[in-house]
Amino acid sequence: MGCSLSRSHSTLVALVSHRNARLTVHGRMLIVQRHLAGWKQAHIAAAMGVSRKCVRTWLDRYAAEGDAGLETRSSRPHTMPTRTSHEVEQKVLAARAEHRDGQDVLGPRVGVAPRTVARILRRHGVPYLRECDPMTGEVIRSSKATAQRYERDRPGELVHMDVKKLGKIPDGGGWRAHGRANGNRDRKVKIGYDYVHSLVDDHSRLAYSEILPDEKGPTCAAFIERAAAYFAARASPGSNGS
Repeated sequence: MGCSLSRSHSTLVALVSHRNARLTVHGRMLIVQRHLAGWKQAHIAAAMGVSRKCVRTWLDRYAAEGDAGLETRSSRPHTMPTRTSHEVEQKVLAARAEHRDGQDVLGPRVGVAPRTVARILRRHGVPYLRECDPMTGEVIRSSKATAQRYERDRPGELVHMDVKKLGKIPDGGGWRAHGRANGNRDRKVKIGYDYVHSLVDDHSRLAYSEILPDEKGPTCAAFIERAAAYFAARASPGSNGS
């Protein structure tokens, strides 16, 4: 979830983001719209689960280029002096088509580093060997990966809920701090579990989490009510995102 969890049962805000996360064009426009509506940048960042730097970046691009500044750009550099030559790439592709071997075999065969062979094959859309028929080389298995990020059209249309059961850490630290022999010194003493309840909005990826003592029906129902109130508060321009 990307949130920091304390031992207390206080409410936690989980801002699901990471250094490679990307907003959709719609999400970037939402940043602009909220800024024009008078939201502070810190409030926008908290509500959308992104950093303030991310908000500032898209506002600056919109100010400089308008709607075009919100479009996705390629991260590829303008020039690549060390890129493998076209002749070598064609040699790799021909060897793959002829021998149907992986990068570790093709590399020494064509005199190219195996990792470079892998990059060439991916760049030209050559399927993995595991997806192909060993006899004919034709693709017979579909890939589980997708390049399209799934997302609902508007906030609140769909939310995802999950409960994570975590063993409590004894006072003074567990086996990771003291080793397995010392960390499990008294197995008769049961310290129980914590249950991290989380609700994530499918559109904005804004998340709400709490550490609760169990995952029973009444506990889950009460958590959902508090999560709904939290999301409703984040939809208000006056929210401070705390």
